[in-house]
Amino acid sequence: MKYSTADGAPELPEVTGAIEREIQRLDESQIASGQTAHEIESLSLVEDYLGDLATKIDFKAIASAGLRIVYDPLWGTGRGYLNKALADIGCEVVMLHDWRDVYFGGHSPEPDEEYLHEMRERVVEGGYHLGVSTDGDADRFGIMDRDGSFISPNLVVALLVDYLAESRGWTDAVARSVATTHLIDRVAAKRGTRVYETPVGFKFIGQLITENKIGIGGEESAGLSIRGHIPEKDGILACLLVAEMVAKRGVSVREMAEQIYKEVGKLVSGRIGVRLTPELQQVLPEKLATGPLDFGGRRIKTVSRVDGAKFILEDGSWLLMRPSGTEPLVRIYAEASNEQELEVLLESGRKYILGESR
Repeated sequence: MKYSTADGAPELPEVTGAIEREIQRLDESQIASGQTAHEIESLSLVEDYLGDLATKIDFKAIASAGLRIVYDPLWGTGRGYLNKALADIGCEVVMLHDWRDVYFGGHSPEPDEEYLHEMRERVVEGGYHLGVSTDGDADRFGIMDRDGSFISPNLVVALLVDYLAESRGWTDAVARSVATTHLIDRVAAKRGTRVYETPVGFKFIGQLITENKIGIGGEESAGLSIRGHIPEKDGILACLLVAEMVAKRGVSVREMAEQIYKEVGKLVSGRIGVRLTPELQQVLPEKLATGPLDFGGRRIKTVSRVDGAKFILEDGSWLLMRPSGTEPLVRIYAEASNEQELEVLLESGRKYILGESR
């Protein structure tokens, strides 16, 4: 279950923890007897929601550019929202999986590259400008460029930080989770803005939006929101911001990425999971508390313990080790200047956790 406040923000751990403790305190009979009948009201929020988006998205620019877009809601709740917003302004929108399927096609409804093969085919074969996707509850996004290349959420967030500073003149600080690309930091430095680093979980970014401290916040797991919007991730908003960015800049997302790399340097991110035996679970806290002297021959410059243990290396690359809260697993995130160095870091992290020779 998720608990959100009246403004749409996910509540912070101190409140959800108190709710969990209260549930544990009550026995089943008390919970059942405490329920009262409430009248159920059905209503459509489509027009209100799209009307609000119109104050945050330059739909006129999207319409003028004549964008042709493929949208895959993955059988989820984005149906009737994102496609309607684009169709209402005259955009050509091709819909995939536009029906209810409680099994989501037999796989997880995540807008990740491995699940977007059909969208890639339609974008490339039809010569569309963009492919966009949202997950089952439409709070996360997936972006595919006109050539069929999947654009990582890390890169999308960094590009939108740059675009919103350029198009809106925003000088607000930006936020990212501890596991999210430092490309955002480089773009923010170029634009003269501050970066907040938060623990993993959009609720921490949402709190900064609520407090009016940031203009945009994002995370590598494809969550994003902006100031003035609900302080919760919104995949529909993110997809429309990308469409606006493509429309106003008049180039592909890949071309924008190459330009950013020229300006601030390229960074490549990745992550792996390492399963833990009971023995490894016992020694993990000590491993994360101490850490090695180096990873892949790169010495450690600083360590951040915002969430897990994040080792910042002397060359600017980094590696984060963070235990899963739901299963015996350590997630290892890393970022380097190229794919080869990234693989070295991830493998070094894996060997450290498993206690193998390095």
